[in-house]
Amino acid sequence: MMKRRPLTHAGLIMAAGVMLYPLLWMVVSSLKPDNEIFTDTTPWPANPTLEHYASGWTATGTSFTVFFRNSLIVTSGAVIGNVLACSLAAYAFARLEFPLKKVWFTIMLGTIMLPFHATLIPQYVLFFDLGWINTYLPLLVPKFLAVDAFFIFLMVQFIRGIPRSLDEAARLDGAGPVAVYVRIVLPLMRPALITTAIFTFIWTYDDFFSQLVYLSDNNLYTVPLGLNMFIDKTGSSSWGDMFAMSVLALVPTTLFFLFFQKRLVEGLATSGLK
Repeated sequence: MMKRRPLTHAGLIMAAGVMLYPLLWMVVSSLKPDNEIFTDTTPWPANPTLEHYASGWTATGTSFTVFFRNSLIVTSGAVIGNVLACSLAAYAFARLEFPLKKVWFTIMLGTIMLPFHATLIPQYVLFFDLGWINTYLPLLVPKFLAVDAFFIFLMVQFIRGIPRSLDEAARLDGAGPVAVYVRIVLPLMRPALITTAIFTFIWTYDDFFSQLVYLSDNNLYTVPLGLNMFIDKTGSSSWGDMFAMSVLALVPTTLFFLFFQKRLVEGLATSGLK
C-alpha cells in the first residue's frame, strides 16, 4: 500500500498539470507581445509586458468596467432570487401539506431532465411579448420563481434532516408556517443556502448562451459577452488583449469559490447527496 502512494501522487500531479496547463499558457500569453504569443514556446516570456491589460480594458469600445458591473448586477440578482425562491419552495415540499404534493414534486424533479433548448423558443416568445428583450428581466425574474429544480431538491433533502420536533415546539409557542420558516428552518439550512449561492454565482457569471440570446446592447453586456467581442466575423482576434481580459475574468469566480470552499463541501455533505 505504501509503495502505491508515490505512484498515486505522481499520477495526480500529472493530471493536475494537464488540467492547469491551458490556464498557465493563457496567463503567460497575456504577458507576451502579440508577435511572440504563437511563436515563442518558452514557459516564460522573454519580454514580459502588462500592455495587454491596459489596452484590453477598453479595446472593444466599451470599458470592461461596464461588463464587470453588469455581471455583478445579474449574478447578485440571480443569487438572491435562487436563495429566496428555492428555499421557500423547498420548505413547502418538505414541511407543508397541500393537494397533489407528491405529483408536483415529481413534476418538479422531471424538469431537471428537460433540455434547456427545448424551452428556449417558448420562453423567448413569452419574453418578447412582454417587451423584456434586451433587458435583464429574462435573466433575473425566473430566478425569483424557483425555476432551478436542482437547488430545490438539495434544500428539500436538507430540510428533511432537520428534526420536526423543532417545528412542533415553535407551533406550541404560537408560531405559524412563515414564522417557523424564518426563525427555525432558514437559520438551520445555512449550509444549503451557501451551496446554492455559490453554484448560482458561478453558473450565472459564466453563462454565455442565455445572455447572448436576450441581450443586444453593448452597454448591457456581461463579461462573457464582452470577451466574445474580441473575435470578429472573419475569425481574427486581438489575442493578447483577449487573454489578458480572460485572466481578469477568472478572478471573481476563483476568489468566490476559494473563499466559500469549506461551506460548499459542508453543504453538499449534509444535504443528502453523499
